[in-house]
Amino acid sequence: MNVIDVLNRIEENGFEAYVVGGYVRDKILGNESSDIDICTNARVKELLDIFSDINITSNEYGSVKIVTNKLRMDITTYRKDMRYNEENRRDVQIEYVDNLLEDINRRDFTMNTLCMSKDGHIIDLLSGRDDIENKIIRCVGDANSRLKEDPLRMLRAVRFATVLDFSIEPNLYFELKNNCELINKLSRERVKEELTKILVSKNAVRGLDMLKELGMLEHIGISYGNVVYVSDICGMYSQLDIIKPLPFSKEEKENIAGIKRILEYGKIDKNILFEYGLYLSLVAGSILGVDKEYITGLESELKIKRNKDIKITSEEICDLLSVSPSKIIKEVYLTLRNLILDGELENDNTEIRNYIYFHRGDWLNE
Repeated sequence: MNVIDVLNRIEENGFEAYVVGGYVRDKILGNESSDIDICTNARVKELLDIFSDINITSNEYGSVKIVTNKLRMDITTYRKDMRYNEENRRDVQIEYVDNLLEDINRRDFTMNTLCMSKDGHIIDLLSGRDDIENKIIRCVGDANSRLKEDPLRMLRAVRFATVLDFSIEPNLYFELKNNCELINKLSRERVKEELTKILVSKNAVRGLDMLKELGMLEHIGISYGNVVYVSDICGMYSQLDIIKPLPFSKEEKENIAGIKRILEYGKIDKNILFEYGLYLSLVAGSILGVDKEYITGLESELKIKRNKDIKITSEEICDLLSVSPSKIIKEVYLTLRNLILDGELENDNTEIRNYIYFHRGDWLNE
């Protein structure tokens, strides 16, 4: 089922339905989008009946979701916001309405208010198309009030300016700067989500500079120096000084920490490739300006890629040194690793045993 099928089915049941927001904006800009928002005067119960033959989910916010292999469609009933809870943006009192204009007036920026009918006709009630064509982000209604209603709009404004390479309308820019402390009302999950969308953009440095100019950066809790754009998000976060913790996954934390250590080391060599692997080395190498082919070539020359590849067991080492398992084993493996990587020792069990035997005093202080 595609978007035209969805619009047709809603209209066939006596209701209005339009594609709204980002999909229409991106269509005008020539960008592809797989996320589609649809607004309608049909209520959730009616939508569930209309689409009873397909997999559809609903939520308590007056919308339903249809997901196909290629598209994700959110269908929302026309509404107007009666009251915002500044502490919890999801705790919002709404009233369903039957008027498209009322629904459009609650949206954040004029560029996101365009609607499109099933035949491709674009309805522009708030001059959003002019702002898209002039590359301007303008708030719907009074900017100060709209930002206080939902502080997430502050980060969204910067994100859109970054990703779309738009300018922020002067009055909105003033209010963003004037209300920068409202960032503190947002959850760290929301902050990370928007910051990530800024950082994955090729305009990421412009976005960071804008956050700094607007006074938001200190409330977000990050600082930065020289940032080199890379397509890997952990590579971008590794170049920031994160003062207020962000909700990273365990894997993200490990990747960011690893890249930071490589950057501190300042180069990519065989020891770095062994310690951190090809992925982190390539990301750090991109930041350091090291040629990708050099790194992959270096990696292909590695005699060993992990300690388990060293052809001696910890039990053998204990027997040769006449010691019980201890931190000495780790020191031995480190020495063996460096020698093998540097080509000074063959990764052969007999060669390794002979080396340990004749150098046992290095670890036993004999």
